[in-house]
Amino acid sequence: MMPALARLSRFVGRTFALWVLVFAALAYAQPQWFAGIAPHVGVLLGVIMFGMGLTLTPADFKAVARVPKSVLIGVVAHYAIMPSLAFVLAVAFRLPPDLAVGVILVGCCPSGTASNVMTYLARGNVALSVAVSTLSTVLAPILTPLLVLAAASQWLDIHAGAMFLSILEIVLLPVVAGVVLRVAFPRQVARSVNVLPLVSVAAIVVVIAAVVAVNHATLRQGSALILLVVMLHNLLGFGIGFIAARVLRLPFADQQAITFEVGMQNSGLGAALALAYFAPVAAVPSAIFSVWHNLSGSALATYWAKRGRPTGGTSPGSAP
Repeated sequence: MMPALARLSRFVGRTFALWVLVFAALAYAQPQWFAGIAPHVGVLLGVIMFGMGLTLTPADFKAVARVPKSVLIGVVAHYAIMPSLAFVLAVAFRLPPDLAVGVILVGCCPSGTASNVMTYLARGNVALSVAVSTLSTVLAPILTPLLVLAAASQWLDIHAGAMFLSILEIVLLPVVAGVVLRVAFPRQVARSVNVLPLVSVAAIVVVIAAVVAVNHATLRQGSALILLVVMLHNLLGFGIGFIAARVLRLPFADQQAITFEVGMQNSGLGAALALAYFAPVAAVPSAIFSVWHNLSGSALATYWAKRGRPTGGTSPGSAP
């Protein structure tokens, strides 16, 4: 039974973007099927983050302390570039308040686990990618509310304290619980880790479907502008992240990891926070980002994998 589930999990993980598109289209066509899920988005995200915690080991945290330079560059670049880009795009395109806050919110979220997958597919430094994702997630309860408060308060009132507690509940605590369980029962957890992508994909797909369902009327009126903003946000994040890592003369495998860590967000967290603290339309940028960054990330990872590694790059999965 477990081998079959593991194979199904690998297949679903590889075709994640397809399932997101399918269920987003289904929620658009039949919003009544998914709209009732919206109040439970936080619980679903907690499940996803608990699964992330189960995949982490003490060695992943030791990587941060062992060679901190690349990890620090990745985390600083992520939290400096994406919120700044979000603010600039919101102002430049004169977005309505709820959409502006939605774009900034997703820009202030930590990097998502999808960045680890893309780094692996691109043959980049997976250890660095995991370390940056982990540290950015641990810092999220503090940095995400503060950055949203700094960047978005001109549009709407920001409840940074309540947001801090929400991120603790739906992100940090589930991750810590997963890590503790992995340390306490390593053999049992190791046997189930291979099926975690199936659970995570199912949860995030349902989250996106719920966001699409509750914003059905808004999406019907047209979302070309917000799609353009989301695409620019992601692609500029990739480009500036890559340039920053290159200017700082990191190995090419590290440059790849930093690129994905900067440009890819935990958009599920953005959707959950938007639904909890703002109008439902504020969750639209997160939903679109979740679809788009997996498509663009997959394309970039495929290009890099086929292009091969320039002379002097480090091996895939090497320590940062």
